[in-house]
Amino acid sequence: MKDCRTPSYTVDADVKVNGHAFTNNSDDSNGSILHGSSTNIVWHKSSVEKIDRQELLQQKGCVIWITGLSGSGKSTVACALTRALHARGKMTYILDGDNVRHGLNRDLTFKAEDRAENIRRIGEIAKLFADAGVICIASVISPYRKDRDTCRSILPDGDFVEVFMDIPLCTCEARDPKGLYKLARAGKIKGFTGIDDPYEAPLNPEIVLQQGEVCPPPEAMAEKVISYLEAKGYLHA
Repeated sequence: MKDCRTPSYTVDADVKVNGHAFTNNSDDSNGSILHGSSTNIVWHKSSVEKIDRQELLQQKGCVIWITGLSGSGKSTVACALTRALHARGKMTYILDGDNVRHGLNRDLTFKAEDRAENIRRIGEIAKLFADAGVICIASVISPYRKDRDTCRSILPDGDFVEVFMDIPLCTCEARDPKGLYKLARAGKIKGFTGIDDPYEAPLNPEIVLQQGEVCPPPEAMAEKVISYLEAKGYLHA
């Protein structure tokens, strides 16, 4: 009778655990790997690595994480930044907080636990873009410091560039481009960041974009980010 037993294999795979490489060589693992809630999954290495994709694109993949209050200009700066980089022949992609909630995160509310999950998912997507060699621009309020730090932790050192839109609440509320502050003040929106839910400003962001007596144009703010990327070598392979 033919032996139909599954043959044994030796598993030697690099697994990403919290952004760090891990080799599964435990004698009692039986080739299984536990990561989060999933079991028996193994990281499959590609024959084309990040460095190969970066060489093709002539740039280095990273995540530009733009955080700040609603109305601080995150999306406007993100668009100015992607236009300027595109003009330089660089591949970018914007993950806008509102846009992502139209699709992937449409099942999430604005409760604290769902906000954390929203940021976790965006962070994981951004990591994939960066691994593809793309300069990923995440434009999200991301009010909680812990959630932003978690996104930083899953990327290689230096590949998470936190950009803090340091614009006063009074200015953001005066702009109120979506009319949300007015609704929050009227009690029609609960848990609105800056009104009845906190915004935890970054402690050590790579870049701070501030407003003086006159708010700089978004193109000038974008150039400040580009200067940082140039200095750090991200615009070359």
